[in-house]
Amino acid sequence: MNYKNAAFLFLSFFISHAFAQKTALLCKTLIDGTGKSVSNAAIVIEGSKIVAIGRKDIVPKDASVIDLGNYTVLPGLIDVHVHPLIEGDDYQVNHLRASSAQKALDGLKRVQDLLNAGWTTLRIAGDADVGYAHLEIRDAINRGVFIGPRIYGAGHYISVTGGGGDINFLSPEQPVIADGLIADGPDEMRKAVREEIKNGSDWIKILVTGAFMTVGDNPQDVHFSEEELKAVMEEAARRHRPVMAHAHATEGIKMAVKAGARSIEHASYLDEEGIDLMLKHGTYLVPTLTIGVFFEEKYADSKALAKAIELSKKSKEEKTKDNMLSLAIRKGVRVVVGTDYVGWAPDFSAREFSELVNLGMTPMQAIQAGTKMNAELLQKEREIGTIEVGKLADLIAVKGDPLTDITELQRVKFVMIGGKVVKKEN
Repeated sequence: MNYKNAAFLFLSFFISHAFAQKTALLCKTLIDGTGKSVSNAAIVIEGSKIVAIGRKDIVPKDASVIDLGNYTVLPGLIDVHVHPLIEGDDYQVNHLRASSAQKALDGLKRVQDLLNAGWTTLRIAGDADVGYAHLEIRDAINRGVFIGPRIYGAGHYISVTGGGGDINFLSPEQPVIADGLIADGPDEMRKAVREEIKNGSDWIKILVTGAFMTVGDNPQDVHFSEEELKAVMEEAARRHRPVMAHAHATEGIKMAVKAGARSIEHASYLDEEGIDLMLKHGTYLVPTLTIGVFFEEKYADSKALAKAIELSKKSKEEKTKDNMLSLAIRKGVRVVVGTDYVGWAPDFSAREFSELVNLGMTPMQAIQAGTKMNAELLQKEREIGTIEVGKLADLIAVKGDPLTDITELQRVKFVMIGGKVVKKEN
């Protein structure tokens, strides 16, 4: 680098910091995500980051002030299991009806709606597109073309032939591309991981077991062999990509945990041995409770989702009887917020917090499950997840107190991402 370039970069850095906009948020209550609740707080933001937290006397004279009155401020919410390209009950057919371009446009609107509802960060758990429309949405947001949430995730869910990512209800003569990325055997698994990384995936998603929503497979069956799992984990680790494992079946959960999955999605048939393995390995559990509620309320009579609804009800009964998720919470498994979002009204996603409270979490624990702990799962805890000096100013506010009424998170009134206000209601 020559001296002129160095001087230019230094001057640019100095100007950008010297003239960065300062904003101060005032609120009645601050829940900072670390487990603390502070009264009559002030948060000072410079540019995209938090630079000071305290009382009103810390507010600089040159700062613009946003007085949120009696509102409660929290870190931006993080959902680590979403599918913004999926909508409707018959998604295995719907994914064939729209181009990647149309899905990108529709998906952009959905993630912006989720941001407006307080979800400042999303992890996409693979999506129903033969291309990579959702990763293109992420990239456009990152380039500043659009305002939207922070997005991480996988391009596709990697599935075996006949698995949850395959299409199992058409005649064998039909050369239809499945919504999942189909791979069989260790070599194809390695290639699938490489293909995902080539096309921008920062996570690898695998369907270790059958699924609820797909035709022709059983969620209590294990689909991956030990050799296939090993190949995926080795290839992902070589390229520094964490793995999320869709696993309903009891044995599939344990296989994925032992193999090194960073998170287990769903875990419908979890047992105590699986819980203890998660504790031993530090595995995160994403139970995706909201989607079962959604199916029962929205699609009770859907023929396409008849299997999913029936299995969801049975799974819920089993969970209530055996209380495995409650036991996992009590034992200290890292249970976090992931909704399995599939295009519902964005404020519905916060039902996940209520479901976790129903299972035994305190409201504070549930809030941390959707903020601090999810940031740790994403390995972004230095940037997001809590309201602390030096972190990005991803902030939301609600009118009431979510520590006494967790449903307040379904009624977010104020949203800021990276120091920019994107929503402000009275």
